[in-house]
Amino acid sequence: MERGTTLFLKAAVIVIGIPVLAMCIFLVPEIAEFAAELYPDYTYMKYLVFIDLYATALPFYFALYQAFKLLGYIDKKEAFSELSVRALKKIKYCAITFSSLYVVGMPLFYLMAEVDDAPGIIVIGMVLIFASMVVAVFAAVLQKLLKEAIDIKSENDLTV
Repeated sequence: MERGTTLFLKAAVIVIGIPVLAMCIFLVPEIAEFAAELYPDYTYMKYLVFIDLYATALPFYFALYQAFKLLGYIDKKEAFSELSVRALKKIKYCAITFSSLYVVGMPLFYLMAEVDDAPGIIVIGMVLIFASMVVAVFAAVLQKLLKEAIDIKSENDLTV
């Protein structure tokens, strides 16, 4: 693969991370304040929203870092290595963690949607859960295929 292609993909990984960082800085506090306004009797609701949304940012950025490392392995012509398999495995686990954290946080968003009469909040949460599970399955399939390709390559190297 040409270096320009991986350079473009690395730039895309960085560009994907920037809006999420902006949402963590600007949107998450607004959502937490909104939850606190909807449930003034439950002051801890604000902190639960903070914990859930910021906790999902951690596996997201770790998966982006692993994708960046994977592109580095491709640049170094180490795409078919155990390092790539490990990076895909970590991306899979990050996607599962991301999805699990949103599943755990869905009751909070259900309560917010119920009071505010905004069912779109629940739909957005379900889309995030589904999308991260698709990423997890895709990473698992790629991990399995890469592992099999490495095994075939090592078997052929031993044969010759």
